[in-house]
Amino acid sequence: MRAGVTVTLLIWSVTLWAQDPLSLKQAVEIALRQHPQVQAARSAAAAAEARIQAARSGYLPRLNYSESFQRTNNPVYVFSSLLTQARFTERNFALPALNRPDFLNNFQSQLAMEQVIYDGGQTRLAVRSAELGHRIAGEDERRARQSLIAHVVRRYFGAVLAAEALSTAQEAVRSAQADLERARALRSAGLITDADVLSLEVHLAAMREQLIRRQADLEVARAALNDALGLSLDAAHTLVTALTPARLSGTDLAQYEKTAVEQRPETRQAELAVRLASQQTALARTSLLPQLAFRAAFETDRQRFVTRGAANWLAAVSLRWNLFNGFADRQRMREAGLLAERAQAQRREAESQVRLHVRKAHADWTAAQQRIEVARAAITQAEESLRITRNRYENGLATVTDLLRTEIALLEARNRHLAALYDQRVAAAELALAAGVLAADSPVLD
Repeated sequence: MRAGVTVTLLIWSVTLWAQDPLSLKQAVEIALRQHPQVQAARSAAAAAEARIQAARSGYLPRLNYSESFQRTNNPVYVFSSLLTQARFTERNFALPALNRPDFLNNFQSQLAMEQVIYDGGQTRLAVRSAELGHRIAGEDERRARQSLIAHVVRRYFGAVLAAEALSTAQEAVRSAQADLERARALRSAGLITDADVLSLEVHLAAMREQLIRRQADLEVARAALNDALGLSLDAAHTLVTALTPARLSGTDLAQYEKTAVEQRPETRQAELAVRLASQQTALARTSLLPQLAFRAAFETDRQRFVTRGAANWLAAVSLRWNLFNGFADRQRMREAGLLAERAQAQRREAESQVRLHVRKAHADWTAAQQRIEVARAAITQAEESLRITRNRYENGLATVTDLLRTEIALLEARNRHLAALYDQRVAAAELALAAGVLAADSPVLD
């Protein structure tokens, strides 16, 4: 038996030694590196950057190579192919040869280059639109990072809270065991009845049930933290950031709202969306403007793949002007204008939602701050009440019901204090998130 206990203690000590200390800021850094949510947002931003380069390609020439083979006795095609192959002779003017020529092979190779000289600003506006899209994707990535940080804060302190609740439950079990031992001693002395002892035994069983529940809660909370970090659910850590009240650099609600409107990814995206809609409206108008392009081509036509042929080249400047296409351009411009109006309305809605989020987070933080003080005072009062009731019970001046009521009151006061601390830390992070300033080095993570 003693050897088994020794082995158990050795395994337990090795497990603790293997657990690396993990602060809240370290947890946030791990999540920002590992979590798929941030990786997905980063990839989306990179894709938006690629779209900028794709749009800029409109300034560059287009170069294409084509290779084709045709065999036909179509008189027109045979006549023209013989000319391009430089194989036309006097006998090809004979009427039978013109009307019913023999089959002719034509291997055609063509290298063509086209450069847009003027497109009414389409390429320029497309590049600007892509750049705005990249900035919108960047705000998406920033929002994903901030949301993940807030999520890690909730999970981290959720695990700390579960550990503290387990410690409180263990203390409640020890206190109930001590009360039961005293009650048994008093019964042996004939000072209380079996009913009191049974009541305390029932109370001890209830405390043990809570202890079992808290142990399960801690296991789930640790797994949830690992999930938030993007790690294996079984990863072991020693959490070193204590569940203490967070300190805010400022508490002015109006300033938080002003910062939120300026800094929140949502409001920035809404503003960028308005600018993007304006670019799209201008882009729709370019369909009414002429387009000017230069084209050059080098071509070879051959009866055989490498022989019996000739080469030619072409250089041309073309102008294309859309004069009428069934009012489609007008409807596209109307659509772009309506989408711009929608973007303006969505910006106003985003600002209102951001302000509401700030007010809720600020109210939650203020309430949690006040609850901490109330709960701390309640713990002091409950501890003193339990001390007095315990002395009165041992002297026969209080009932076992009074003792159990004060025991439960102290346990509830401690749990309320822990819950208030957790809510205050989460609300502080939520307030920084609502203001758009939550980052890996934010003071609320200290």
